[in-house]
Parts: sequence; structure tokens; C-alpha cells
Amino acid sequence: MRRPLIAGNWKMHKTPEETEAFIADFLARAQPEGEAGMLLIPPFTSLDRAGRLLEGSGVDLGAQDLHPEPKGAFTGAISGAMLAATGCRYVLVGHSERRHVFGDDDATVGRKLRAALTVGLSPILCVGETLDDRRSELTNAVVASQLAGALDGVERSEMASVTVAYEPVWAIGTGETATPEQAQEAIASIRLWLCDRFDAEVAEATRILYGGSVKPDTAEELLGQPDVDGALVGGASLDPEAFASIVAAAPGAA
Repeated sequence: MRRPLIAGNWKMHKTPEETEAFIADFLARAQPEGEAGMLLIPPFTSLDRAGRLLEGSGVDLGAQDLHPEPKGAFTGAISGAMLAATGCRYVLVGHSERRHVFGDDDATVGRKLRAALTVGLSPILCVGETLDDRRSELTNAVVASQLAGALDGVERSEMASVTVAYEPVWAIGTGETATPEQAQEAIASIRLWLCDRFDAEVAEATRILYGGSVKPDTAEELLGQPDVDGALVGGASLDPEAFASIVAAAPGAA
């Protein structure tokens, strides 16, 4: 059975001090005995402090990106081993802002995913279409291409460590949210692709999240869809009360 995961991607928000205040507030509200996993993804500068504060709390730590190389002359970059040393268990790869703002192509995303697996991090592979893609009825084709590029060379056994996040670009930071039916349809198509690429067992076991303007008032219906295994939350994850409410909306929450 796939365990739901509610992940909060803070993007470029919160100093270490603000991170500490958030964690204190959130842990007072969180219910780690519930079935849903909880994940915080702060900026790099807060990872070490967050890792220390979350230790033993039942809330996992993740990073927003990593460099595909293990070390070297890459000014401003962070390696997977560095992330793991701060307590990270997860790392995002291929987030739409990395693709569209920083130019990460499918090959780069694939290298980052491989780098994460190599050091024992669980990559969360983000895929999704633009508004033009959706209007042109290219959603499934675009997502399939992104999956194929990122998972090229990944072995069946390695998929146990991979989470996929479907995040339509047109619903990120815009206030627009895919309808529960749209989210379910796209995620079901991802599961079908995984079945074709690997097999039915891998497709059934792989956790697939929805991301894109998830809020407390939309979470329950989105998370109630049969193929939606959790949420990658942006803006609403910056508020501990709102994020805790989204966690509470997950199926099996205490």
C-alpha cells in the first residue's frame, strides 16, 4: 500500500531563524502517528538547522535541488552527499522552476536523479505541462517525454526509492488548481506509463503526488482521488497552521 506524503516546498523563503520558529509551531500541530508522511523542503541555508530540529520528530527533511556531480569546481552548487549530511532523506529533481527558470532539461534532470540515488537520497521527480500544452491536448505526451528522459537507465529495483510529483506548470503559484478529475486523469496516465516502462507492480507501488496551488480548502478532495498519493505544497506550506491542515486532510491522517 502506498503511504501518502505531504511535502512542503518553501522555495526561496525563510531564514534559519524563521525556519526554527516554523518547526516549533508545526510540530505542536503535527500528528506523526497518522498514516501520511510529512516532509519539509527548506532552502539550503536552513537545512542543517532544520535537520537537527526534526530529528526524531517523524517529519522528514528534503532539499530543493542538487548538482549532478559528487564534488568539484562548481561554485554555488550543492552535492547529494552534502544534503545527506544535513539529514535530508529526499530531494526534488526537475521542479518546473528549475526547468523553466534555470534551464534544466530532461537529460540534466536524469543526471540529478541518478546522483540522488547514488548517495541514498530519494528523488521526487517533478513533471508537468504548460498551459499551452494542456490547451493543445499534449499533457500526456509532454509528461511521458519528461518521465522517459529522467528515468532513462533507472532499474526496476531503484523505483522503490523514486516518488513522482505531477505539477501542472499553469497551476504553480498562480492560484489556479487542477480539478480533482484533472489531477486524477494525469496521474493515472503516469501510472500507466510506469506500467509500460517497468511493470504493473512498479506502477502500483510508485507514490505519485499532485502539486500546484494546493490549499487547505482544496486538499481533501484532491487527496481523495484514487491515484493521488499526496501533495507537493508550495505557498500554503509556509504557514504552519495551513500546512498542518493539509496534512490532516490526507487519507489515513490521525
